[in-house]
Amino acid sequence: MRKISIDPITRLEGHGKIEIFLNDNGEVANTYFQVPELRGFEKFTEGRLAEDMPQITQRICGVCPEAHHLASTKTLDALFHVDPPSPAKKLRELLYNAFYVTDHTTHFYILGGPDFVMGPDAPVAERNIIGVIAKVGLELGGAVIKTRMRNHHIIEKIGGRGVHPVFGLPGGVSKALKEDERKEIEEIALESVEFAKLSLKVFDDIVLKNKAYVDLILSDGYTHNTYYMGLVDANNKVNFYDGMLRVVDPTGKEFAKFAPKDYLDHIAEHVEPWSYIKFPFLKKVGWKGFVDGIDSGVFRVAPLARLNAADGMATPLAQEHYEKYFATLGGKPVHHTLATHWARLIELLQAAERLLELSRDPEITSPDIRRIPTAKPDEGIGVLEAPRGTLIHHYITDEKGVIKKTNLIVATVHNAAAVNMSVGKAAKYVIQPGKEITEGILNLVEMAWRPYDLCLACATHSLNGSSPVPIYVYNSRGNLLRKLG
Repeated sequence: MRKISIDPITRLEGHGKIEIFLNDNGEVANTYFQVPELRGFEKFTEGRLAEDMPQITQRICGVCPEAHHLASTKTLDALFHVDPPSPAKKLRELLYNAFYVTDHTTHFYILGGPDFVMGPDAPVAERNIIGVIAKVGLELGGAVIKTRMRNHHIIEKIGGRGVHPVFGLPGGVSKALKEDERKEIEEIALESVEFAKLSLKVFDDIVLKNKAYVDLILSDGYTHNTYYMGLVDANNKVNFYDGMLRVVDPTGKEFAKFAPKDYLDHIAEHVEPWSYIKFPFLKKVGWKGFVDGIDSGVFRVAPLARLNAADGMATPLAQEHYEKYFATLGGKPVHHTLATHWARLIELLQAAERLLELSRDPEITSPDIRRIPTAKPDEGIGVLEAPRGTLIHHYITDEKGVIKKTNLIVATVHNAAAVNMSVGKAAKYVIQPGKEITEGILNLVEMAWRPYDLCLACATHSLNGSSPVPIYVYNSRGNLLRKLG
């Protein structure tokens, strides 16, 4: 038996590796997507004051602190039994959509996009943002930098800091928006809409007009028939900040729709000894292992899932591209993992359009930005859609608001089973007996997980009483000789 390691995997947040085992015939026998780090945020938040959680939890991740900050703030609303005034909710959503613009831009142009813009077989030294700018031109490269910079400016203006915001409070936010700030945000939002439209054109020109790329997207090696979950508004349209959780089955039929506070009635978590990541599954279907299909409880989140779980986008331009997306890819639902990159750009457009809508909302400059909590805290659940998928915060406190228990289910955890399945299927698809295993071939394996936009620092929660991941020693025939740890 031969082992191939991709260690470390690249263009993501955190540390992970892929182990590929080949049998004596050179065929892929098994694969493991392993996360060897452990952060353990759930455990060390115990004993802390609940109101500190929006500051503590956003330190989990350097890529999406805004997602944790607002998920935690929403959890405090529920924990302290207080409903923020409408202007406060809109200010939160305004910041959050600016964050979505920056994050989706980052992933497409820096993390995921280079595989398509430069090509899967391009040298590693070129398969990056520098290579992308060289190929698409300095003008577009400048637009990428400007879009990220100006939307981070919005985050800083509203959130108090460009990184790790300090504005979310139970019952509202800490700062109202001034009229001059609103006008500036409106101008940035208009620019962001144009940038999102340009990005979709880039995808159309570079990817959709390239038959080899389209064939790769539609290939069986990057396809899984799973369930999908995402937040939807009252009209079943995609919503990033609030709404009901909707699950559709592999045929696209609604399987469940529930309030975020009821997530434990629908989601359970499976644990494997070889990873610190847990593997959520749908309770009513059950854990059947790392397999897809309607009889498996594996589900997916993130842009591909959100578009599948919803009946449409919440803004007009994004809706046009949503319709083109499903018409081009053979109808709904789309099961092709690599199509996530396209779905992400459609969401980028919705985020920019929604940012513009909110910047023009008459309530957005209202001074009515907080209701002071008066009830005793006990238990709270807050859910929103991180760019990577559904993010769940769940806190239980004593009557003084001291954390007794924390449960975090982040997007990468929801997708963990599917990521392992995707890596395994892609490896079997591209690694063939007698065929040289090149850097390009291994990158095609990495391309199977890259659409999920993994955040492994967020995701490592499993700790079953001992910290080391067990080590298994096999002989050349694949027989287990010894277990260490």
